Amino acid sequence: MSTMKKDKIESYASELYQALKAVKPVAPLTEREQDMTIEDAYSISTKLVQIRTSNGERIIGKKIGVTSNAVQKMLNVHQPDFGYLTDQMVVESGNTIHITRDMIQPRAEGEIAFVLKDGLLESGVTAADVLRATDFVLPCFEIVDSRIQDWKIKIQDTVADNASCGYFVLGGQAADPRTLDLSTCGMVLEKNGTVVATGAGAAALGSPLHCVAWLANIMADLGTPLEGGEVILSGSLVPLIPVVSGDFMTVQIGGIGSASVRFE
Repeated sequence: MSTMKKDKIESYASELYQALKAVKPVAPLTEREQDMTIEDAYSISTKLVQIRTSNGERIIGKKIGVTSNAVQKMLNVHQPDFGYLTDQMVVESGNTIHITRDMIQPRAEGEIAFVLKDGLLESGVTAADVLRATDFVLPCFEIVDSRIQDWKIKIQDTVADNASCGYFVLGGQAADPRTLDLSTCGMVLEKNGTVVATGAGAAALGSPLHCVAWLANIMADLGTPLEGGEVILSGSLVPLIPVVSGDFMTVQIGGIGSASVRFE
């Protein structure tokens, strides 16, 4: 339960929205609110998403963040977080993201995207339930961006900032997850033709299926369960890779396919 006053929640949400639109970062919220809780941060995030949808964006899915041990240690937390995906965040594979115009301090993550066929409407969701509810999986880049100055974030900062959502790039090939071992499928990330990171499905809570099950249970408890047709980004399988104008990145995932994106 959030204890932050409503006017503060609305003020911080508005500030983060203006930072997004102006492409200019703001000081960390946790430096200004020493006792901000994760619940407070989610209240800000919810209001931020309401502002975005009232300005014409449409929610099409969710993303899961902070799934790897390394990132959890960095933020001194022991659970993932989540944010909302909108239709204005989608980039088709092979296309260009104009970071000099639209982003502040982007970093690329490679992950597996789930597209749900059925909703996961009640808590108690297991990995097997996720598998049954999934229509297909896709290779994916998430291009995260923080509206917080210099990525000086605690878990509350990134949660309030819609889990540092930026853009996401979906590959063109759909794969049936029931024919794959999502724990062991390997990922190779290349930047400008050089391998910069490798990983496997197990890097995200042991399996991307566990990540989606975690989110499904959280959302069901909140009264906003995952619905059929939603896109779910299941968490990065590799470290965050900073990108700048001129970079070209590809991700390949064993048994699933590839995606690419160029930055200007």
